[in-house]
Amino acid sequence: MAVGALLFAVVLAVVWFFRREESPEQQLAFKATRVELVSSIEVALARGSVAEKSAVLAATDQESQKYADQARATALEVDRKRQDLAKLLDTGGTQREKELLAQFSQSFADLRRVDDEVLELAVRGTNLKAYDLLFGPAAAALGEMNRSLDRIAAGAGGGPDGRQVVVLALGAETAIQRIQILLAPHIATESDPKMDELEGAMRKDEEEVRRDLAALMAPPGLRGSADAAAASSAFGRYEGIKRQILTLSRENTNVRSLALSLNQKRNATALCLEALAALKQAVLDEPIPGVSYGNFPNPRR
Repeated sequence: MAVGALLFAVVLAVVWFFRREESPEQQLAFKATRVELVSSIEVALARGSVAEKSAVLAATDQESQKYADQARATALEVDRKRQDLAKLLDTGGTQREKELLAQFSQSFADLRRVDDEVLELAVRGTNLKAYDLLFGPAAAALGEMNRSLDRIAAGAGGGPDGRQVVVLALGAETAIQRIQILLAPHIATESDPKMDELEGAMRKDEEEVRRDLAALMAPPGLRGSADAAAASSAFGRYEGIKRQILTLSRENTNVRSLALSLNQKRNATALCLEALAALKQAVLDEPIPGVSYGNFPNPRR
């Protein structure tokens, strides 16, 4: 390793010696190489940002993972190009250019830390999984319970007992529907206090469903009723699914990854691009003896 480091230092010294003897054309070519490399880093950053956003917004785990892998691969590409640029600047860049590259390197390190967190959250997709449960198994269990209650209400007949059965069946249906409605904003919110508030309202509705179902079992005509048993069983399944939904919703990975992407990630990307723009301008401003770029007229004037 020591011998390799020494050889590399010798190579740099030789390159620097011959660079002092370069013609203006060769110096222009060297400048163009550096500018092109900075531009390629900018393009790669943009591609990585698109892949990261796609991972956050993907509708399935597979898509999210695919775009996350693309974003990580692009980050590695940017880092390789950054190292290549550092070697070029070591052979002939100005101190200002090296300082700007160091500034970019720090900003890029911060960007990668944010990216790692965003992508790790995005691929877990807990909010999307919660929505799948809400509009799939939970909705199915709710529908089965309500159909059983509708049959009970339809066969209740007249008289005070019949009317009471209808009221209890309708009360249970209304309460479980309110729970279903409250679950959607619970999944969407990033506020723990708001989640606590929604869960408190759900608990009250659950208690009402239990009371109504228990009361429906009381009339002699409904004891041992297949529909009453089916309604109770469906509600039990619904409660189990609801607990899964709340657990996934509390993890909130999709909401958190989107918030990070729109805030910290955007800010970190902006700092990287600002450093690259300044670096590119510094390279362009680097004077070449005997070469004048002149002031080109604006064709719009």
